[in-house]
Amino acid sequence: MKVIGLAGWSGAGKTTLLSRVIPHLLGQGLLVSVIKHAHHSFDVDTPGKDSWVHRQSGATEVLVSSGKRWALMHELRGATEPRLPELLARLSQVDLVVVEGFKSEPHRKIEVHRAANGKPLLFPDDPGIAGIAADAAVETTLPVVHLDDIPAIAAMMQGAAIPVEEVLARGAGET
Repeated sequence: MKVIGLAGWSGAGKTTLLSRVIPHLLGQGLLVSVIKHAHHSFDVDTPGKDSWVHRQSGATEVLVSSGKRWALMHELRGATEPRLPELLARLSQVDLVVVEGFKSEPHRKIEVHRAANGKPLLFPDDPGIAGIAADAAVETTLPVVHLDDIPAIAAMMQGAAIPVEEVLARGAGET
């Protein structure tokens, strides 16, 4: 299992890009999972439904299962937010895990940059960035591909991805 991240400012198009890259990777026969970091309180449950009631009642974890999917919700209840290595260790085995967000975590990333956003590039200050997907020219020695070149972005992601064990080892060295 290998790991690659997508990093960039809000509005750069990370989610849109990922929604285009995943089908391309699947077409190559790869199994792909995604870990998405949310910067705010979020809910995947519907108020009033049984699983929501169970969480609101104080359950630490609620697992909901059906014939189509299952989901595990884990309430932190004041505990520290888990770091990326801990979350990676909970995933089922796949070929590639794409991490959206977690900018400061110890994995390689592809920066997604949209010039109209008016934000500075992240790569000069982030040694984890291994390539850039942008809609404008970028002066760098890093590989740069256009945001619309999905095959090239997929290839860049696969080439820059690192084994999950390396991410776990990097994470173990930090506190």
